[in-house]
Amino acid sequence: MEQGGRRAFSSLDSKVFLRFFTRDDQGRYEQASDLFKKANDGFIAVVTGPRFSFEITWTLRAAYILSKEHVLDVLSAIVALRSMQLTEGDLVVEAIRLARSSGQEFADAYIAASGRKTNAKVAVFNKKNFLGSGVILYLL
Repeated sequence: MEQGGRRAFSSLDSKVFLRFFTRDDQGRYEQASDLFKKANDGFIAVVTGPRFSFEITWTLRAAYILSKEHVLDVLSAIVALRSMQLTEGDLVVEAIRLARSSGQEFADAYIAASGRKTNAKVAVFNKKNFLGSGVILYLL
């Protein structure tokens, strides 16, 4: 697929990001690094949606046992990639900001950011996960 004279990926597997940021497989790290260098040089476009952020967050928290703050740093670095074209990027950025300021997990912060953007109530069983998020809750 061509996009603005550059070759575009419709999606990028989260494992490419994970190998790049964790460096736990040197060969795959080098492949991912080469891909991002090509993207940074404008030869390809990296296009992905918010699902990558959930996969990366879950994997880094559960498998790599990284802190929330470290995971948010990784997500921020990915979003900041000059070559990144992220659908719903505004929600991902807002969720990162909200997770940092409120202490929420990223997924809860994303739900809150989405609710705030659309002025929708967020239906929850447990309001403590959303305290300080500024979202209107619908308690079940």
